[in-house]
Amino acid sequence: MPTYFQRPENALKRAREFIDVGKKHRALDALYDVIKSRKHRTWQKVHEPIMQQYLELCVELKKSHIAKEGLFQYRNICQQVNIKSLEDVVRGYLDLAEEKTEAAREESQQAVVDIDDLDNVQTPESLLLSAVSSEDTQDRTDRVVLTPWVKFLWESYRQCLELLRNNSRVECLYHDIARQAFKFCLKYNRKTEFRKLCDHLRAHLGQIHRHQSQQTSVNLNNPESQAMHLETRLVQLDSAIHMELWQEAYKATEDIHGLMTLSKKSPKPQLMANYYQKLALVFWKAGNHLFHASALFRYFHLAKDLKKNITQEEIQRMASRVVLATLAVPMPPNRPEIDRLVETEENVGEKNQRLLATLLGLNNPPTRASLVKELVRLGVVGLAPPQLQDLYRWLEVDFQPLKLCGRVMQCFDFINKWEECSELRMYVTALQDITVMRLLKEVSQVYQTIEIKRLLELAPFASAFYLENMVVDAVRRNDLQVRIDHKRRCLHFGSELSVSQQEEVVEGPHLQGMPSEQIRCQLVKLYSVLQRSVHLIRPEEIKDSTKELKMHIIDAYRLVCKKEHKKILERQQIIEARKEMLENLTFQREEEERKQMEERQQKMREAEEERIVREAEERAKQRSQREQDEMKKKVVLEKIELLRKTDIGARIFEGLEEEELERLDPEEILNRQVEQLDRERKEMQTKLKKQERKVDYMERAKRLEEIPLLQEAYERFKLEDQKFWQQKEEERIRLLVQEREVALQHKTRLSRMRDDKEEFLSKLTQDRYSVYKEKRQQFEQRLEEERRKRLAARKAERKEERREKFLREREEARRRAALEEQKRIEAERLSKLREIEAIKAAREREIEEKQRRMEEEERQRQEAEKIRQPPSRTEETSSWRKREEEPERKNESWRSRTRDNRESEKESFGRRDRDRDNEKDRDNEDNWRRKRDIDDEPPRTRAPESSWRKAEPDADRSSSWRPGGTSWRSGDNRMRDGGRPRDFDDRGRRDFGEDRRPPPSRDFDREDRGRRDFGDDRRPPRDSDREDRGRQEFGRDFGDDRRRRDFGRAREFGDDRPARSGESDNWRSGLKESRGGGSGWQSDDKRPSPRKGEAAQGGTRNS
Repeated sequence: MPTYFQRPENALKRAREFIDVGKKHRALDALYDVIKSRKHRTWQKVHEPIMQQYLELCVELKKSHIAKEGLFQYRNICQQVNIKSLEDVVRGYLDLAEEKTEAAREESQQAVVDIDDLDNVQTPESLLLSAVSSEDTQDRTDRVVLTPWVKFLWESYRQCLELLRNNSRVECLYHDIARQAFKFCLKYNRKTEFRKLCDHLRAHLGQIHRHQSQQTSVNLNNPESQAMHLETRLVQLDSAIHMELWQEAYKATEDIHGLMTLSKKSPKPQLMANYYQKLALVFWKAGNHLFHASALFRYFHLAKDLKKNITQEEIQRMASRVVLATLAVPMPPNRPEIDRLVETEENVGEKNQRLLATLLGLNNPPTRASLVKELVRLGVVGLAPPQLQDLYRWLEVDFQPLKLCGRVMQCFDFINKWEECSELRMYVTALQDITVMRLLKEVSQVYQTIEIKRLLELAPFASAFYLENMVVDAVRRNDLQVRIDHKRRCLHFGSELSVSQQEEVVEGPHLQGMPSEQIRCQLVKLYSVLQRSVHLIRPEEIKDSTKELKMHIIDAYRLVCKKEHKKILERQQIIEARKEMLENLTFQREEEERKQMEERQQKMREAEEERIVREAEERAKQRSQREQDEMKKKVVLEKIELLRKTDIGARIFEGLEEEELERLDPEEILNRQVEQLDRERKEMQTKLKKQERKVDYMERAKRLEEIPLLQEAYERFKLEDQKFWQQKEEERIRLLVQEREVALQHKTRLSRMRDDKEEFLSKLTQDRYSVYKEKRQQFEQRLEEERRKRLAARKAERKEERREKFLREREEARRRAALEEQKRIEAERLSKLREIEAIKAAREREIEEKQRRMEEEERQRQEAEKIRQPPSRTEETSSWRKREEEPERKNESWRSRTRDNRESEKESFGRRDRDRDNEKDRDNEDNWRRKRDIDDEPPRTRAPESSWRKAEPDADRSSSWRPGGTSWRSGDNRMRDGGRPRDFDDRGRRDFGEDRRPPPSRDFDREDRGRRDFGDDRRPPRDSDREDRGRQEFGRDFGDDRRRRDFGRAREFGDDRPARSGESDNWRSGLKESRGGGSGWQSDDKRPSPRKGEAAQGGTRNS
């Protein structure tokens, strides 16, 4: 693709520039490069004007194959985005092609009008051409002017149908184009193209059946698709009938029947009526009168039962046509028995009757006798005019051979004079054949011999030759036993009495059988009469013999009954075994067929895959070859442009068209350069020679001597021409005088006839005027009656429309009100459901909160019970004193460092947990401790660390302190702060100012503190700064057996819970003061009881 076509708009602009300078081929190439480019495969709005301009250039240049490639590329571009654009482009393309073709047709006719001359109709050229060919001037002009455009329009229709086939999105456009193509074939009388078009549509329908699984394929089970296909096939059938292509019309009826059988719904009555009417015409043209009558019978019933507002005149006309078509059906031949075993022409015709019966929806092929019975049973004959009823009676009921033909001729006269049903006249010839055949059959039952002259008098409308043909045909078909005696000019009916070819079938009016038939049945009658006589003469003997025979049969059966019964039972087993064997064989055969089918399908799939790969390779090769050709063409064009700029190149390529330049290659360009140089050199030499001849004095001398001789010859020719002209002029005057004398004689002779002529013309004018006045009066009467009927019908129709509109509006209002009421009830129901759900959710949250509080209280109660239990072991209170004071003083140094690290870690963890709790509290609307509640609380003051432990009574700690000096916060009793509910506060009462107990006596020299768990750890202190300790967790160092705690919730100042680590040694002094200077730990039973106030506080806290 050229680099200057980076945008489609640039290509369109470039193409219009080429069109302005007259280079339409270059413009077409520029647009084609854009359309086939892969870079512009996404549909844009500018693609549609590009495609329209591209197709317009293709139409002007008659490039149908290039238009086809562009249309297929454009379908791939806009199929998934804007299919309406493809429809507009295709319709515009076909409209433009039709306009060009119509313009060419008018130009062709105008050219013939311009060429013809009224004085000289036949020119010498036309005479010569008519001598060597059968074409006239119009045909030759059409072949030159019109035929190329007709061919282009046909190719356009065919390409568009191929483009849109089996695509459900453009199915309507496909059928519209098909109908336009049928109109094209009918307009230009293109019978060959019509056959091809029918074959294409039939092939497209087969492809739809085979490719039903595609995404955009047409679904034939869709009623709309079936209706469109049926309408298209009916247009095809109508066009074939107008063009008299009866074979294509029959194929169209088969397609219509196939589509109707495919449809699950029955077609519309109007469509079926049109189908039967066209099918009846096809059968009549094919000479099949039997199925023609059957099709008219179906059409009559359909129109009578389903057509609304049908008049009695229409029913009478249709019934008349059905009666005449049925009576015109030839009588079936009486063939001998051998014909059933031998393949004859009649047998072959009967095999096709079942297929024709399926086209009419019949289970069995109709017969003439069945159609006649249906006429009588359904009362169709009674609906026909009286004359046709008489015709039916004379041909099918009455036996009047001497008056038959005369009466039938009266019906023929009635049919010929009935102007309203002129289509009935086509049955007259067939009815004449039936009448003659009836006459021959009836005469054969009355006469044994009759003269041909007398027979011609009985059938006045038949000639001798026609009558002889009918007799011979009747004998050939075995309908009649007759011999023609040409010597005596008579007919002999019947055959030898001892010979009968077959059993005679009585058909039509019948008086008696033939003599041969009577002789053939005589023996059978004799046997039956003798049998009855024997029964009358000896009845008792016959009865006894019959009884004796019966007893003999019973005795014989009793002897072999068991054996026969056994055989019958065995027969059942044999039948079952045979059935099983047949089933096995059938199963094996089906399995083999299935395997063979799978193998064939596998081979077909492999062949299809190979074909696809091969086609892909061929397309790739063609694409690469096309690209190479395009590159070569571009190189050649560039060289040509360079050569054109030179003087020699301008002379070489002068007068060449764009197409000729594209076909040139570099070698040919070089050869043209050499030829141009040689040509110029030769022209120069020729010019020099001519110049030499001009200056030659010998030539001038010859010409000077020749001048007087030429003048002398001119004078001589002048005198001879003058004499010849005088002779011809005298002869012309003589001929004119003779012609005038003859004309005067004709005038005198014809002037005597003028009065007679005028009298004849006036009489003829008066007669015609009276007939005209009578017909005009009849027409005005019929017009007035039809006007009154139509006005009444229109009035009733408008009244019915107003009533239906009122009922429809009332129903719509009622439905709208019901819908609004339903919406309101639904809205109320939804609002009530939402309220119930909200109440239910609040209740569930309340229940969950209560349950959580109860679980927390139960867990606290269990912890309190565990703390109250006696310790599992006791140790000496002075055990911790066994440690040396020096190591303990050394341990204080690393404990202080560890305590500082833990303080910083505790602060960081506290900040993190506090932020997390704030986030949780912010999201939880039901949280009772919100920020505004916290802000409303009075600020807490943090007491010194040594004050709260001193102020807290010893009794409050008795339940949580573990003997042995270990931590009072047991590992089993510790719980996560994050799991404690916010509304549960187990902290004791903080009345620091109300404690009026006297301070206990404390001896600082005594070390009566209890033993701590880490007192026996003799290991050297660990360095808190070591990297291999991992993350330091609060409460897990110094031998602390407490589990890890979750600092999920930050504690406020003044929290009275025990400290986590040894932040200071004030707890020892507080412990001494609470003990009041006692030595060692006391047992549980000797532990001092708390005071009354402290016990109350504890109870309140526990509750």
